[in-house]
Amino acid sequence: MQSENRLLDDLAKIAGGAFSSFSTLKDEAEARLHEKLEKILVRMDLVKRDEFEAVQAMAIRARKENEALATQLEELKAQLRGQLADRATKKRPKQQKQRTAVKGDPSPKED
Repeated sequence: MQSENRLLDDLAKIAGGAFSSFSTLKDEAEARLHEKLEKILVRMDLVKRDEFEAVQAMAIRARKENEALATQLEELKAQLRGQLADRATKKRPKQQKQRTAVKGDPSPKED
């Protein structure tokens, strides 16, 4: 009976050691795969997420500023059109002075 327990204990130790080895092997394989993928990504010259998010935030801010400036430009154009329209309505045709002819001079002169 003791020999059976001893045998089972030995088998359990061997199995535990094998699982431990497989776990270590798995961890090592994951680390190597991670390293290989990182090298591939570096060669692809991809940006990091934080850099991408920073540029994305800058683009969003620039787009909002652009929209605000476009709105402001349209408002200024409307104001300018209004001012030009006001000037056009305020202009009155100049009254021409009557011209009288002077003796001996064929062209009329202004009073």
